[in-house]
Parts: sequence; structure tokens; C-alpha cells
Amino acid sequence: MDKTPRTLPRQSWTFSNEVNSEIRRAAATGIYDIRGGGAKRRVPHFDDLLFLGASMSRYPLEGYREKCETGVTLGTRFAKKPIELKIPITIAGMSFGSLSGPAKEALGRGATMAGTSTTTGDGGMTEEERGHSEKLVYQYLPSRYGMNPDDLRRADAIEVVVGQGAKPGGGGMLLGQKITERVAGMRDLPQGIDQRSACRHPDWTGPDDLEIKILELREITKWEKPIYIKVGGARPYYDVALSVKAGADVIVLDGMQGGTAATQDVFIEHVGTPTLACIRPAVQALQDLGMHRKVQLVVSGGIRTGADVAKALALGADAVSIGTAALIALGDNDPKWEAEYQALGSTTGAYDDWHEGQDPAGITTQDPELMARLDPVEAGRRLRNYLNVLTLECQTLARACGKSHVHNLEPEDLCALTIEAAAMAQVPLAGTSWIPGKGF
Repeated sequence: MDKTPRTLPRQSWTFSNEVNSEIRRAAATGIYDIRGGGAKRRVPHFDDLLFLGASMSRYPLEGYREKCETGVTLGTRFAKKPIELKIPITIAGMSFGSLSGPAKEALGRGATMAGTSTTTGDGGMTEEERGHSEKLVYQYLPSRYGMNPDDLRRADAIEVVVGQGAKPGGGGMLLGQKITERVAGMRDLPQGIDQRSACRHPDWTGPDDLEIKILELREITKWEKPIYIKVGGARPYYDVALSVKAGADVIVLDGMQGGTAATQDVFIEHVGTPTLACIRPAVQALQDLGMHRKVQLVVSGGIRTGADVAKALALGADAVSIGTAALIALGDNDPKWEAEYQALGSTTGAYDDWHEGQDPAGITTQDPELMARLDPVEAGRRLRNYLNVLTLECQTLARACGKSHVHNLEPEDLCALTIEAAAMAQVPLAGTSWIPGKGF
């Protein structure tokens, strides 16, 4: 009997278990995979940056005696009534249909208590949302689902969605099991039939047409409401420049770590660029046009902590927007529901099941029994607490860098741990003065 030791078999990195599983699923079904959530692959992110706190060459602020302001005003370029926020953290657009009515109410409650805004998402404005949101941004999407001029006037700002970080160049989906009678009525769709949102607006083909559309929206709202333009992180320099040319008050830039209710997995993982790579080209475009801080920049896609917030601001953003993190704060993907997530073929923290409408937490569902599990008052308090923590963490880091306002953070306050992050953020590699691509 041959007793020669055998080398342990190695699993292929190219054909991993996950890749092989997807090949088998595709072979069995003949359709591409659809899921919710954001990109799961590891890409350079804010964790790859560090702050250079004050010591000898910089003077820190005393946390208990010296103020560090956090307020931000959005829409100062043309709007008669800009939005004034107490914190530089907003709630991203997430549709009713994708989310339940109680979840939309909870988002409005939490944002209002924290002194910030929330956003409607696709599918129109719900009374739960409007009634509990002191400041509500109305998303104007290619689908036009639920759009009407009266709700445009009831909103505090309008966000024209050109692209989304999870799927720049593509549209989203809402499966038939989530299109209830109410959702169908708001979107003017047949009940129970799968819906796919358009990937581009039907009445314009470029920035010149967008300029006309923005003027129409301003006329409808008597020039009172700030007009945001939301773009996915693909070609941020040119997209931001063209948005400014078209007349935007605010630009929302969404990186590939941004989530989605449902779209093709191949989009989520293989289209767009990381949030970290988007910010500096966008800021450069604003600076080249003399519009930095005049047209506000809101960054979204993978924001989780106060450190993420502070780093985005240091790179030049005026504010950030959160979506996935807000849902987790409400109670989504909570481990207490693990057995039920397992029964769905998912697991806590996977986020694959958001599009299916069977969320045990009652957040990404239209099932009345599941929705009843979510207490919007308590969930709103949880979101308020989370937003407060993000703000306190951001202030703590700003004070450590000697800043009396979080907007005074700057790239000079940062260094990078990896060459990739240094190149994307355009800050020095830690321990050096080298910025890749900039020379020594």
C-alpha cells in the first residue's frame, strides 16, 4: 500500500465555491441572478484611510469646552428655500414598494429627530413618509412611477435620478409579490406583475435636455425647491461638470458600494467604481468650475461609521447619505431572525433576500403580518440614536484634527494605508509624502 504523503488539494481562486455555485444555478435555470443589497467584493474603502490627529504641528480642540459645528445647508445656488440640516448625514432614497409603509414612517421619524432629511425613492410619496419627515426630498426617476406635480410642490427638494451606484446604466426591479394593490395604485401598474424601472429618462437624451427639465421643475415649484442631480459613480468628473452646467443646486454621487432593492448581480459586482475613487474627481470638477461649496456634493455608497462620514467630508464632500446602514439601524437583518432568514435560504447580513418581500424584520416587505412586526416609533428612535452616534464620532475626529467645523476637514488631514487607496483618494501613502500618480 502506497503511504507516500499526498499534497492537500487546493481550491481554485478563479473557480471558487461561490463561482461554481453560480455556474450550476445558471445552468439549471437559464436566467441571471437577481438580488438586493450592494457590492460584496472587497474594494478600497474608507477603512484604508487614517486621520493625522493633532499633536505638535497641529492644535487639537478640547472636546468638552470647544465647539465643533456640524450644520450644512443644501441648495444655496438657485433655490429660494435651501434645506438647512443640523447634521451632514441624510437618508438616501428607498422606495415604498421596496420598503414597507412602517419602514418609511420610521425613516421619517428618525431623520426628523436627528435634524436631517429623508428621501422618497421610486414609486411616489406616501403619507406616512410626508407626515413624519420634517424635510423630505422627492426623487424624480426615469420610471416616473407615482410622479405628480402636487407632490413635487409638497416636497422640500427634488432629486433627479440619472444613475445609481449599484447599477449605473441600468434600471431596478420590483418583483410581483411586492406589488400589492396599494403599490400598484401608486405606480399605475398591474398588481402582482414584476416591474422593471427604466434606465434613462424618456424625455431627454443628454445634459442639454436635462437643463430644460430642471427649468420645468423650477417653474412648477416657483424656484423654491433645491434641485439635486443623482449620478452613479462611473465617470464622476464629467457627470458632475455636466450636472453643474445643467443647473443643479446639489449633486449626489453614489459609489458602487451603494445598495439597491433588486437588480442583476452582475451589475452590482461589475459596474461602477468604488465610492473612495469617485470623490476626488467630483471635487476636482467643482473646483475647476469655481463651484466647490457653491454646488453642494453629497456622497453615498457604503457609509457605515462616523469615521466614514469624516473621511468623505475631508475629501471634499459637503454631506453624506446612508441607505443600507439606516435599514440595519431600523432592525433589518437582525440576528434574532436568523432562523427565519435561514428558512428563506439566506442568512443574517447577506441582504440577498430584500427583493423577495418576505423580510422577517418587516422592513423590505409588503406582507401585512410581517410589516406588523416593525414598530415605526421604536425603529425611528433607533435610527435617531444611530445618526447621533455617527455625528458624535465625526465631531470627535474633527476636533482631534483641530477643526471647529466638520467642513474644515481636508485631504491634508489624511493618509492612506495602501497604494490603491492613496491613488484613489489622492492623499499620501502613510509614512511618505508620495501620492501615486503625483510624483514624490
